[in-house]
Amino acid sequence: MLVVIIDNQIIAPQQVCQACLLADRDGQPRWRQGKLCCGRVVRNLHYCSEPQSDAYECQMGFRLVDIE
Repeated sequence: MLVVIIDNQIIAPQQVCQACLLADRDGQPRWRQGKLCCGRVVRNLHYCSEPQSDAYECQMGFRLVDIE
């Protein structure tokens, strides 16, 4: 599940991406084959020794995390 992180809040992408010109026609981030097409990977999040989720930064500057 893809979520947007702003400060200490977790927000659904629908609330942020609806107005973005880079979003798909449904107002969702462009997510293809497990990668965010409208942003870039900024770091991998790791807990213990197992990789968890990638963190992304979209073109608009928001942080997105794919939570498994």
